[in-house]
Amino acid sequence: MKAQEKYREMSIAEFFAKNKELAGFSNPTRAIYQTVRELVENSLDATDSHNVLPEVKISIKEVEAATDDKPAKYEVAVEDNGIGVPPNEIANAFGKVLYSSKYVIRQTRGMYGLGVKAAILYSQMTTGQPVFIVSSTDSSDNIYYKKLLIDIKKNEPVIIEEGQLLKRSNWHGTKVYLTLEGDWIRAKQKIIEYIKRTALIAPYAEIIFETPENEIYYFPRVTKKMPKPPSEAKPHPHGIDIEQLKAMVSFTKTKTMLEFMVEEFQSIGEITARKFLESIGIDPNMNPKMLIEKGNSKLLQVVATGLRTYKNFRPPRSDYLSPIGEELIEVGLKRLFNAEWVKAITRQARAYEGHPFIVEAGIAYGGNIIPTEEPVLLRYANKIPLLYEEREDVSYKVVSSINWKLYNIEEPMPLVVLVHVASTKVPYKGVGKESLSEVQELESEIKNAVQEIARSLRLYISKKNSERTLREKIVTISKYIPEIARSLSILSIPPDKWGTDGKNNNEKIIEKLVKIVSKSIELPKIDGKEEDPEKIVRSVIANVKLEQ
Repeated sequence: MKAQEKYREMSIAEFFAKNKELAGFSNPTRAIYQTVRELVENSLDATDSHNVLPEVKISIKEVEAATDDKPAKYEVAVEDNGIGVPPNEIANAFGKVLYSSKYVIRQTRGMYGLGVKAAILYSQMTTGQPVFIVSSTDSSDNIYYKKLLIDIKKNEPVIIEEGQLLKRSNWHGTKVYLTLEGDWIRAKQKIIEYIKRTALIAPYAEIIFETPENEIYYFPRVTKKMPKPPSEAKPHPHGIDIEQLKAMVSFTKTKTMLEFMVEEFQSIGEITARKFLESIGIDPNMNPKMLIEKGNSKLLQVVATGLRTYKNFRPPRSDYLSPIGEELIEVGLKRLFNAEWVKAITRQARAYEGHPFIVEAGIAYGGNIIPTEEPVLLRYANKIPLLYEEREDVSYKVVSSINWKLYNIEEPMPLVVLVHVASTKVPYKGVGKESLSEVQELESEIKNAVQEIARSLRLYISKKNSERTLREKIVTISKYIPEIARSLSILSIPPDKWGTDGKNNNEKIIEKLVKIVSKSIELPKIDGKEEDPEKIVRSVIANVKLEQ
């Protein structure tokens, strides 16, 4: 008896519908959090990546209460003032999995063209409701809307309703409305924390969030300074594999391998291209299309291996990247934590496997920060807050390995550590985009960034401790000035004049003693500021009362 296996093709939409946990939709709690996250990230990519100061409005409303056997249903709505989606692209942008404007080498919050579609699939599977999209570009005279579902078998949008309205204002942007099963009660703290951390990293954005309980969280814009928008980059040869090389050869319009190397890759000039092709035995005048002709697979492999291993290519360019910047990180940390001391650093660009990346770090200390047994870690990748899988992240490995006592920080510590990685290809551990892999180059840069700021913090704490000791010394000495002055004033004049000149003489002696004490102690400068010892002496004296 022969067993018969049944075979059929599965569309990418069907695959993610059946494996929704791969995209972060493993349960109602994660699903409502992930939906908010994906929509907000799309909104920010549609604004700050195009030099538009973001205005993002988020609302979650309960539309059907939970029962004993079913979670509640919520409408999640996110609106932005971004560049909008062209009307002919709306259906595919929201209704076709792995259809996106992000399939170029450029730093973006999203990577796979999957996130918002995964949310739509989850919504569709749990409520059967279509997604409702409203959008308009800046140059359009109309506002366009569509209600659609995703045909899971075909991975195509199914338009339920569409139309257009005459635009009566200068509004541009996108509004998305999704209805899904979710667990707001369990997800509430994570969603609020996500929005807070988004406001921290984007202090140039105005964010309004309305909860199902009608609570309003408002994060006003505190600066108009924005990071420079990221730009599209050509691939670096060290990041090329065989399949990517085949795709590049298929689409290229160049006629020779020399032109192909110079035109299709970054940082390669004619001299470098000739030397590389010579090193792997390829004729510079050969048509690149020959690499994908039948029977030339070994030749293709030789070129792909050579691209990855040739040592004389220049490093990947970093000017395509968009780091947040030290000033904005410090502004965000000060606003959220009202810390005593804040400092940030943006490191020089480095690369792993041909992909450029920049590590930024910030530390906030003291003030309103609640002391804990270990630092509060804020993780970001391409300006996305990462809240789940903290202990799986390379940043956690670095921060938890640091002996903070070496930096004069004792437990419990009022300390917040922020780590941001900007890259054209962030090394996430999975499509859920919640933790970063332990790439050696990345780990080294994170450690160097955090330790560099920690050394500045150690200097601040040392100076502060020194100041505290000297201040205590000033206070101790100053307490006795009035009593010493009175005694000296009595001893310095004849007894028959005690009742006449004693008071004036006492005030003169106090002034002299104040000057002597103030000049004898020099307080250290802390962050460029130095307190006046004389003010401390006078404030102490003012509160001393002598017995008559």
